Amino acid sequence: MLSTSHFLKEVPFFCDFSFDELAQVRKLFIERRYKKGAPIFFEGDTGEELFIVKSGLVKIFRFDRSREVILALFRDGDYFGEMAVLQTNQVRSASAQALESTVLYAMKRKDFQTLLANTPKLTLNLVDSLMDRLRRANEQIEDLTFLDARSRIIKTLLMLGNGHGVSQENGLLINMKLTHQQIADMVGTVRETVTKVLLELQDKFLISIDKKFILLKDKGALEALL
Repeated sequence: MLSTSHFLKEVPFFCDFSFDELAQVRKLFIERRYKKGAPIFFEGDTGEELFIVKSGLVKIFRFDRSREVILALFRDGDYFGEMAVLQTNQVRSASAQALESTVLYAMKRKDFQTLLANTPKLTLNLVDSLMDRLRRANEQIEDLTFLDARSRIIKTLLMLGNGHGVSQENGLLINMKLTHQQIADMVGTVRETVTKVLLELQDKFLISIDKKFILLKDKGALEALL
């Protein structure tokens, strides 16, 4: 198991920190534990903390006309909640929930803002990371506009594989359990459409599914379908 300092070095905006610096940063974090299904915060809450996922799985979501829309899924080493802590008097723009037993590191707004003010490399790394997220968000908007549901599902599987994949002898395993409904909520379609597309991909031996874990058996062939 990684030490806390080694773990924090894997977080994008701490990658340039020395281990001595990370040992000091660790003192600013509070460890929080959440059971499966527990809320972490709600849309509209005052944003007082930044979170890093130590272990577990977190869903970021909001409701659109009573329909749940999943905006992101975060795994070990991912961070979230940064938008509300970077801007004064801002509230949470979405809700967060633990999808499995989850451990988070939380840092108070004032501590994070002080760290930013005193550490230029943290600011630069954070800007780079946020720009990557903005590019992905713009790409998702384009996908919703121009791609059909089948293509959006395939592209989402590839995105999850690239971001949360674990190499296996027979493919790339998406390291999180996913229900058909969760995938539907991510791509803006209905569960029945997801089921149909996943069955098609299994019939073509491009993916396999075991206990809600999806294995991308032929990433190149999946990319060719887009």
